[in-house]
Amino acid sequence: MVITLLGEPKSTGNIYKSRVIGKFASVYMTNGGKALKEYYQWQAKSQWKNKVLDCDLAIGVKLYFGTKRRSDIDNFNKLLLDSLTGIVYKDDSQIQHIEITKFYDKELPRIEITIVPYEKEV
Repeated sequence: MVITLLGEPKSTGNIYKSRVIGKFASVYMTNGGKALKEYYQWQAKSQWKNKVLDCDLAIGVKLYFGTKRRSDIDNFNKLLLDSLTGIVYKDDSQIQHIEITKFYDKELPRIEITIVPYEKEV
């Protein structure tokens, strides 16, 4: 199954911030990050018509950016995988394999996520 999340992929640095209170540091999601997560969840719910999966999974992520600005590929999967929790799978700890690829599409920036049962190698 493929789920498409419309919009420019956002880096973790854009949606999570840290603060220090006294001697303790904490990380929190910004209001923009919360809104984006809700938007992703709404899109996923409108596309995923199956039951919530409880098996091990393999995930393919295609990030389509609207610009060719350089970015670290590993900073884009946290929010989108968390957004699918409770909709596609019970918990993102079920993901045993993930493959992430970058592309460019000026006309239609998006994220395409392919979800399949994970087949363990023998």
